[in-house]
Amino acid sequence: MYAGVDIGGTTTQVVLCTADLAVVDSVEVPTPAARGGQAMIRAALDALGLLQGRVPSRLLGVGVGAAGVVDTRTGRILVASDSFTGWAGFPVTATIEKALGVPAFLDNDVNAFLRGEVSKGAVAGEPHVLGMTLGTGVGGALWMNGTLVEGPHGAAGEIGHIPGFGELPCTCGGRGHLETLASGRSIATRYGERTGRNLTAWGVAEAAVVGDADAIAVYEAAGAGIARALLITAGLVDLATFVIGGGVSRAWELLEPPILATLAAEPPVSGQPIRVVRARLGSGGVALGAASRARTELAAATPDQAATPVQRASSPPPRR
Repeated sequence: MYAGVDIGGTTTQVVLCTADLAVVDSVEVPTPAARGGQAMIRAALDALGLLQGRVPSRLLGVGVGAAGVVDTRTGRILVASDSFTGWAGFPVTATIEKALGVPAFLDNDVNAFLRGEVSKGAVAGEPHVLGMTLGTGVGGALWMNGTLVEGPHGAAGEIGHIPGFGELPCTCGGRGHLETLASGRSIATRYGERTGRNLTAWGVAEAAVVGDADAIAVYEAAGAGIARALLITAGLVDLATFVIGGGVSRAWELLEPPILATLAAEPPVSGQPIRVVRARLGSGGVALGAASRARTELAAATPDQAATPVQRASSPPPRR
């Protein structure tokens, strides 16, 4: 079997999958983010050990999805948020390989999200897709010709940081990026600026459902901004399929109408209708996508490479 791990700032999810990526068992545990990288990996390994105790099997490989900037080639975290202690620079895959004696692979969490949705989710089997996650920030990943595209500098698919959406400062240091309209943090901030009320993005969604005009306006602006970013992407790389996940996508009934209205008003130059779907796998998508990465890498490896944990197929450059 293959294991997939999603290491988040609050919780760590681990899944155990068959060769066709059917999830046999899963577990979620707290992430000891304040205690450093070693403690975080130890928590993930203990959770995996629990699953293997419940489902005796031979483990072939482990995939890990983690937030922040990662180096997929060396399996290290390059840059982590201040939610984590001792995480930047941590050798994730080397630590797991030493503990388990099987190959391990590291992905950015948005990449893993898209791998999961293409493998078993809302866009299963699609050859060309852009994935977008709407959470604290806005992330993106690009899937073309049946494979993940990193780009020469590791930034392909970073739709959250396309400019042209106003003048508000973005978390990356730029201004007017899509993230300033469509992230959970930005939705809460924009609503607060309009009303003086301090609500979470989900609280704003609840207010919109009961008719709060300011809440509705904030979500309409987010949806229209998302659609414009999709149109930009469609025009540049001729994509027609998009999958959207993350916590903010729970308010899909608020986001979908302005997305569809904007797409209808400004169809792409290709003339192909744009398909936008909500992610299907939910909170388990990153872990499943990480397991999919491990399966893909090991299937591509020679028998000798598959038998030696440190001899992995080459990977693209680092990305966020």
